[in-house]
Amino acid sequence: MYEERTADFFLDITGQVCPLTFVKTKLMVERMAAGQILEVRLRAGEPLENVPRSLAELGHAVLAVEAEDAGDPGGIHRLWVRKA
Repeated sequence: MYEERTADFFLDITGQVCPLTFVKTKLMVERMAAGQILEVRLRAGEPLENVPRSLAELGHAVLAVEAEDAGDPGGIHRLWVRKA
């Protein structure tokens, strides 16, 4: 679990649909330096399933994924990822 909850960059992709959710996230990660952390705000469903998986497949470390509202797991989530 990622305890610090701090990030070097923030990206809100709640208004995007797949595959743009991953495309926008990947473009942001490409601009970052190795070791920096990105916090991504995303919706449940396809974005929540695909973005963390795709980032991990590229070798980046998925540090944590949490629902903003623990009572609404189908809502908005926060993802923290460290660039490889």
